[in-house]
Amino acid sequence: MSTSEYISSGILEFYVYGLLSESENETIAQLAKENTEVQQEIIEIENAIIDLSSSFSPVLSLKNFEAIKEKLALKQGKTIALKPDSNKSKYWGWAAAAVLLLTSGLQYMRINETQFDMANIENEKIKLQESLVNSEIKNQQTEDKLSVLMDANNSVVSLVGQTVAPKAFAKVYYNKNTQTVYVDATGLPEPPEGKVYQVWALKLNPLTPTSIGLLADFKGDDHKLFAVDKASGAEAFGITLEPAGGSKSPTLEQLYTLGKV
Repeated sequence: MSTSEYISSGILEFYVYGLLSESENETIAQLAKENTEVQQEIIEIENAIIDLSSSFSPVLSLKNFEAIKEKLALKQGKTIALKPDSNKSKYWGWAAAAVLLLTSGLQYMRINETQFDMANIENEKIKLQESLVNSEIKNQQTEDKLSVLMDANNSVVSLVGQTVAPKAFAKVYYNKNTQTVYVDATGLPEPPEGKVYQVWALKLNPLTPTSIGLLADFKGDDHKLFAVDKASGAEAFGITLEPAGGSKSPTLEQLYTLGKV
């Protein structure tokens, strides 16, 4: 085989890449010592490796490449010094490497896009579940309110506005048999910050108020229908505005609504 045929065969690229057997490496190393054209071709192939490595991986320094060469030299024998390259045959391997890098990059982008899409789908699923739960809660609240309004055993007590809030109004649904009490507070204004409405069951002679609960989370309750504590023998109901946490006795100056059973 002539020198030109030997060079164009591609075996020198495999020699530089470290893909040949030990005996083949020794043969080429000896040929490089005896043939300046072969030696020059090996130099050009090695130089191409540095050029392409620099373009794809800027962090790979010449110093690091020299260290790799020294380790390869322990297996292959003498490593040839590097000089510029002009032969086109060396590029076929690196063209394949470039295609592999491009393909890997596209696959990585597609994986990221898929993971992003899956994360969005999961977020939408969570939002939908939360929406369904909220709808179920609201539906249940509506059903509860309807059941209270339609219960024939409930007495409806109208509470009218007092001096502090003459336009205010409320309704109490009072079951004398079970003593359960529901308060429809849709006619009350939203309480100021740090204040809460407190419901009182009253006995009139003598006047004896008993707290039966607070209308907590007034703003967050869309239906404004509150279940409070049971009331035994109530003759009237009143609602006052009290400091957060409620009071032991009603603040009469802040009596918003009042009504007899």
